Amino acid sequence: MVDDHSIVVLRRRDLPADTESLARFLIGKSLVRETAEGRLSGRIVEAEAYPPGDAAGHAFRGLTESNRSLFLEHGHAYIYFAYGSSYMMNVSAERAGIGAGVLLRAVEPLEGIPLMERRRNTERLVDLCRGPGRLARSFGIDKGLDGLDLCKGGPLWLGSAARPTGVVGTSVRIGISQEKERPLRFFERGNHFMSGPLRLRG
Repeated sequence: MVDDHSIVVLRRRDLPADTESLARFLIGKSLVRETAEGRLSGRIVEAEAYPPGDAAGHAFRGLTESNRSLFLEHGHAYIYFAYGSSYMMNVSAERAGIGAGVLLRAVEPLEGIPLMERRRNTERLVDLCRGPGRLARSFGIDKGLDGLDLCKGGPLWLGSAARPTGVVGTSVRIGISQEKERPLRFFERGNHFMSGPLRLRG
């Protein structure tokens, strides 16, 4: 359990306006979701950077109606539906007008665990938010939150670290076919809540 006052909203000035730096910075920080059923929160333990010009990124082909949130000032939510089954959450990562984002891949649950368990239909703690689709389902994140300012509080926001962050590791990204060898995945080494194969968790 986390004291309600131990996590504070990260202001935009706290966030690096650079995709790779932001992805690294977010490891150990908090994701907070306020709902009518209560607060959910967790530590971000895995994230991937999709910088400007990245062929694997959703902004690569330019601004569209569906990806417009990626082009907002850094610190906004970009949420999309993937594989016909899951929502995924990104954080816009550059200055306004430059399309880039950080995909949140895994969270270590802190608050609201019973609600997460009901949404995921499992009591296996390590599986609640391990992977971007599971994360979004556990936190009740969907397209209705797309474009939300994550630096203002409200229904979904980025918060300070609930405890000191461990050593941050890097690896190639997961589940992509283009520019897949770039070391743009960041994670807290040794954390049991991250996703991906074991060889990419050390």
